[in-house]
Amino acid sequence: MKRTWENYTRYMHSFKNLDYLSQLRKQPVLSVHIVCLGNICRSPIANAVLLSATKDLSAPKVKVDSSGTGAWHVGQPAAEYSKQVWQDAGYEYEHLAKQFKVDFFQKHDLILAMDLSNRNNLLKLAQSESDKNKIIMFTSFDASKSHIDPDGKDGNLLSVPDPYGGSIDQFQSVLKIIEQAATGFTSWVRS
Repeated sequence: MKRTWENYTRYMHSFKNLDYLSQLRKQPVLSVHIVCLGNICRSPIANAVLLSATKDLSAPKVKVDSSGTGAWHVGQPAAEYSKQVWQDAGYEYEHLAKQFKVDFFQKHDLILAMDLSNRNNLLKLAQSESDKNKIIMFTSFDASKSHIDPDGKDGNLLSVPDPYGGSIDQFQSVLKIIEQAATGFTSWVRS
């Protein structure tokens, strides 16, 4: 049996408030914020990919931004290999790193974490249940991973590996993981 995206959302364990999730697609604008550790590797790649994947959507129009939980790279451009892999794949995007701020919970509808550590850091920053309900693992939108509970024994399978300091092959692998999740995200918005 082929699952519809309505069925997938039933399995998206990251959301405690499924009504909130279904309401987001009815808004005129959906603001998404992607978070990794330093905002120079994974989240900028995801920002570039998701901007491209959602650029033709109009109901809702999707706005995408990103940051890191740490402040080490604030004001710096994306890592060289990050920019190279998204440009080689045909994505256009310019990036300067910034750090996640608590008020981002109010500015954005969804906060997409790249790994479980980032998710835990975001949960600690959340000041309400409403803030916590906005946090989801980015790869939960990948149809093959939507059933995974981030708090369960297989939660680590939702993490996008951090390629920082690694080879271009590692960055290319990250790009593929992100593209799969972005495809799922776009399908969910359109469903």
